[in-house]
Amino acid sequence: MFTVKTSPELCVNMVIVGMLLMVLFVSGALATCPDEAAVFINASKKLEALSGSCLQIPCSFRPKEEQKFISTRKIIGVWIKNQSQFDGNQNNVIFNSSAAVNIYPMSITGNLSQRDCTTLFCNLITTYTDTYFFRVEREPFKATASCDPLQITVRDSPWRPNITIPGDLKEKESVTITCSALTPCPHSPPQLTWNLQQDSHNKTEENTDGSFTTKIQQNITLSDTHDGKKINCSARYPVNQGKDTKTAETEETLSVSYAPKDTSASISPSGLVSAGSWVNLTCSSRAKPPVSNFTWFKKSRDGAVKVSEGEIYSFNVTDGGVYYCVATNDLGNQTSAEINVTVGGDTLWLLPGVIIGIIVLLLIILLCLIIFVWSLKSKQQTQQQILIQINEEQKVDEPASKKEEEEENIHYGEISFSTLAYEASSNSVRDSGQQQHTVYAQIKKREKSLKQRAHGQEELYAEVKKK
Repeated sequence: MFTVKTSPELCVNMVIVGMLLMVLFVSGALATCPDEAAVFINASKKLEALSGSCLQIPCSFRPKEEQKFISTRKIIGVWIKNQSQFDGNQNNVIFNSSAAVNIYPMSITGNLSQRDCTTLFCNLITTYTDTYFFRVEREPFKATASCDPLQITVRDSPWRPNITIPGDLKEKESVTITCSALTPCPHSPPQLTWNLQQDSHNKTEENTDGSFTTKIQQNITLSDTHDGKKINCSARYPVNQGKDTKTAETEETLSVSYAPKDTSASISPSGLVSAGSWVNLTCSSRAKPPVSNFTWFKKSRDGAVKVSEGEIYSFNVTDGGVYYCVATNDLGNQTSAEINVTVGGDTLWLLPGVIIGIIVLLLIILLCLIIFVWSLKSKQQTQQQILIQINEEQKVDEPASKKEEEEENIHYGEISFSTLAYEASSNSVRDSGQQQHTVYAQIKKREKSLKQRAHGQEELYAEVKKK
């Protein structure tokens, strides 16, 4: 146990240290706000903008003494850079709402009568990076918000968009993933695209501090396939009045937890095993978080019986059986397909059946071969018989056709002879009514062409009279 001793000298030293700290604090405050400000503004202390684009400055003000701020008179807004002093420092006045021409391309879009000093700063270049002060004038009230400097930084490169992913992602859950980008110039917001969905709807929203953000969102139902998926989001900022763009990209990787998948069991050595030998059953699965427990079961008539735990199950084979494993983690479990452990002696009774089956198969093949050969020979014999019959018919038809041709070529001629009837007992001649006997002789004439035959058969007659 320690004892702390106090003395008057120690108390005096502590008082001196406290006074010094107070002096330093007050001097720091005076350095930050050297003059007693008569007006205060509510605006961001630091703002960033993109060169070639614009910057909207959300701003509101309040006078320190309301009674001096007469609302019926004309009000003027002024922006000063670098220093807050107005008198004798007119070169630092870069904008005056009552002037027709100003040094910087600025305009007060807010209603000053409603104490809204929101300002639009256009066509930005990097040399506009500086500290700015707001001043309000309403006769007889004139004051500069010297205690509220505004630091504006103009940069050449755009900001990378931000991908928001809810924490602790699990399969089967529905989550909303958001890609957002700073929008200093809401009149020309960035165009967001990503690989989660084509033609996503861009939405520009106003924040509580008056600034703006452009975002796209996608609602997805998680599965194990989303684990490790990379999400790419791109923001394209239009600059130089839309003639050009400046692009920035960002990438995030999903980490999704899921129950065991693709659970399988394998045996080593594979195939038939002999009784008394050792076998190893191995269970494999993929899961996130990794599998915490593997359980082995053997099927029996009374149901599945737990036989072991662990990724590998080694045992001495005494008889065959059907085994399977179950992989488990915090999100669930999955059962593998069954694996059959077969002992070589247990399958000897199958050998006769296998042999008989092979013999039957060979007989069927042989029978099919015989039928095929017989069918082929039968087909050939049939074709030969048809050819022989055709030849015989041709031989039979040839004489008949020749005979017909000869008959068609027969021509008839009529020959008349004067017949004299002479008998042994009489030599008289019959002068009256001589009888004519017609004798026909066949005269064959070959047709020179089929054309002559087609014109019909011509009969040739020759009359021969014999006295």
